Amino acid sequence: MPRRNKEKLNMISVTELRNGTKVEMDGGLWECLEYSHLKMGRGGAKVVTKFRNMESGSIVDRTFNSGEKLQDIYVEGKTMQYLYKDGNDFVFMDMETYDQVHLPPSLIGDAAKFMKENTEVEVSMYGDKALSITLPNQVILKIVQTDPGVRGDTVSGGTKPATLETGAVVQVPLFVEQDTSVKVDTRTGQYLSRA
Repeated sequence: MPRRNKEKLNMISVTELRNGTKVEMDGGLWECLEYSHLKMGRGGAKVVTKFRNMESGSIVDRTFNSGEKLQDIYVEGKTMQYLYKDGNDFVFMDMETYDQVHLPPSLIGDAAKFMKENTEVEVSMYGDKALSITLPNQVILKIVQTDPGVRGDTVSGGTKPATLETGAVVQVPLFVEQDTSVKVDTRTGQYLSRA
């Protein structure tokens, strides 16, 4: 009986949806990406939405009547530290409890290009299930391979590819040398500065 009451408290009207609202719908966990309210002539209002499945990444468009309700979910952000790779899995440690969690590559995605051991990330958790990870906006990584700059190569804005210690390749200015540590924006994959 108490469980049913708790569930009622977590129900939200579709008119309360906002970008980033997370709900349980059709047996999956979804994040609202877009929403708009449409007033119909004689009929009731409609809410037109776009949702992203937090587990598979698929995107769907849904239209709701204004009186419909959805199960609101609480997603907690936990700070975790990337420890090492175990087979295909990435192993993280909860910074509060020191518990270790194995996450599959499908959950890590492109973030793996900028993660080295001991990198702290935020892991979005629903109960004890990890949904996604968020890297810091900037990381400092060492260049392990790049062509040397040629004397007289002073073209303004000229760049060359550089391979970082994590395997990612970024474009750096011609004057940046191998074994230099650089600051990289993890959202765009762009070189920001020497570190």
